[in-house]
Amino acid sequence: MTTGVRRRMGVEERRQQLIGVALELFSRRSPDDVSIDEIASAAGISRPLVYHYFPGKLSLYEAALKRAADDLASRFAEPHEGPLGARLLRVMGRFFDFVDDHGPGFSALMRGGPAVGSSTTNALIDSVRQAAYDQMLSHLGVVGPAPARLDLVVRSWISLVESTALIWLDGRRVPRTELETQLVHDFAALAAVAAAHDEELATLLRGLLENEPGDGPFTDLAGRLIALASR
Repeated sequence: MTTGVRRRMGVEERRQQLIGVALELFSRRSPDDVSIDEIASAAGISRPLVYHYFPGKLSLYEAALKRAADDLASRFAEPHEGPLGARLLRVMGRFFDFVDDHGPGFSALMRGGPAVGSSTTNALIDSVRQAAYDQMLSHLGVVGPAPARLDLVVRSWISLVESTALIWLDGRRVPRTELETQLVHDFAALAAVAAAHDEELATLLRGLLENEPGDGPFTDLAGRLIALASR
């Protein structure tokens, strides 16, 4: 058994520890159901000491969500190498790693949790969506403002990914890997429908699809649709 004097933490180190403890608890239960007493106990400090570093549960909640939002936003970063379909599939894998590991916390982040109406919380949610949007445009090779139809496609797809993940958490009734592939297919389908009405977008998609391999997710979708139509 290890004995000795517990090391005293600095202010920022203790704050970061409390944020980490709160995130761990929020990953298992809704923040509404986690008390300051539980956070203090898990951190090995007293309840009053928690309030020394954070004025209330809301401020600690927002700090924890800030770390979660930064982590989630980083999941959309992907090297711009190889076929787009494979890149999006890797992004969905990392995104659902986060969703799987932090289910209640993810729901709280996207739905607002106890901080409903908080401008800070809303800004965090918007920052995740904007990071995903910027990454998608970058992968599509778009510099500057996106054309109107492409803007709608990307924003609609991000909203679909978010809502699908929230629904999936309620029972996980679809195998995760299948859902990740389906969401990549969803992007291709949304983009293809929009491209049918916009020649500029159609040209962009043709260029991207030229690099898709025969076993990629976009080619897989095309094969499934052809098979469906031929029945």
